[in-house]
Amino acid sequence: MSALPRLSTIFLAAITTLVAVLLYSPLFVPIVSSFFTISHGSVDWSSPTLSTYVALAENHDMLVALRTTLIVGVCTVILSVVSGTLLALYYHGRRSGRSLLQFIIFLPFLMPPIISGLALLIFFREIGLERSLLTVVIGHTVFVLAIVYRTVLMRLQSMSRTLVEASYDLGATGWQTFWRIILPNLSSAMVGGAILAFALSFDETMITILVTGTQSTLPVRLWAMMRLGFSPDINALVALILMFTVLLCVLAARFLIPRQVATERT
Repeated sequence: MSALPRLSTIFLAAITTLVAVLLYSPLFVPIVSSFFTISHGSVDWSSPTLSTYVALAENHDMLVALRTTLIVGVCTVILSVVSGTLLALYYHGRRSGRSLLQFIIFLPFLMPPIISGLALLIFFREIGLERSLLTVVIGHTVFVLAIVYRTVLMRLQSMSRTLVEASYDLGATGWQTFWRIILPNLSSAMVGGAILAFALSFDETMITILVTGTQSTLPVRLWAMMRLGFSPDINALVALILMFTVLLCVLAARFLIPRQVATERT
């Protein structure tokens, strides 16, 4: 009887390993290629080099696009965290209009990005707002708002109401209760939501293409380069972005998993 469960465990482990290899092995190709010279479509494995990283540092257009992406991401994080937290507090403390509020927040995130981008493009044109980084930030904020809102709301709903009641019983005002009780309990969820919002903003392409002006973000820049082909320094860029993404995932897991759960698992 013990042989059958053991065989099933080995079979499931083999399937899991195969799926992991198929999913993640392509990620290592640009990382490894970034340390070798590529000539006429072939990789010279005999001489490791950092020339692709040097070329990336000298690629002005790519660095400008990266800087634009970072500016958009930071602005999007600030707007989405502030508005998402306020909306979560409103939903948690009110009874009227809650269903409509969630419908408005989640609709842009659930719709296909091309539909959300077209709707934003038409809206900006109707109000006479020229396409620029401002419209890109607004589009990204509308898109990622649902993630931050839901993350903060879940933490808010899991927080014990006795903490707030005890604060009021001890004579604290509403602002003091929010600043010293509610906000510290929401801080980790806000940081985790901010990391997820930045990751989504960094990767967003379709909405950006429709609402951007003369300045291009990194995904839009890479999209345009697909017609002519990528230069070798793109491998270095992909390697750096992958390492940065792994760091974001680790930080998001650190802040989104409750401390009690993390302690119990360790």
